[in-house]
Amino acid sequence: MNPLISAPRRCAGTAKEAVLASFRQNVETTIPALRRFARSLTRDADLADDLVQDTLVRALRAEHLFHGGDIRAWMYTILANLNRNRLRSLARKPAMSSIEDNDGPALAGPEAGARDIERALALLVEEQRQVLLLVVLEGLSYREVAEVQGVPIGTVMSRLARARAQIKEFLDGSRPALRRVK
Repeated sequence: MNPLISAPRRCAGTAKEAVLASFRQNVETTIPALRRFARSLTRDADLADDLVQDTLVRALRAEHLFHGGDIRAWMYTILANLNRNRLRSLARKPAMSSIEDNDGPALAGPEAGARDIERALALLVEEQRQVLLLVVLEGLSYREVAEVQGVPIGTVMSRLARARAQIKEFLDGSRPALRRVK
């Protein structure tokens, strides 16, 4: 074999290996943020870890589809889509919900505020909760959130404003009224 012909192939191979190693390193650095986002979406640590694992598997399998840019936004998109698919499949199954401890004695101190915020977040529509968490918790820009959700920036701004307004109403004491069952 001619060494002049095989030399560029070796260089191309090492360059490709370097890009692959860099991609995997960047994916690895997003794991804590992905776990935080997944836990806030699912409110279940085990389910969130499964969601993150599925996200990582999809990202590593689809590495060839990543064409540069912000890898965090790409990973959040994968995670959000997997969560959306999970919610769709759950909607097809009969819902089993646990009885909340809403009628128990009120907590005092910082725990009460955290519980109120948790309840307020639970009342948000999924898209609004995702936007709020990506902007406030993860620090993504409106443009990045728009890419993650596949919507225009104006929609992101609208969802964020509605989410903030609904949480403010809830925390100010405007609790949703209970429905009467006849």
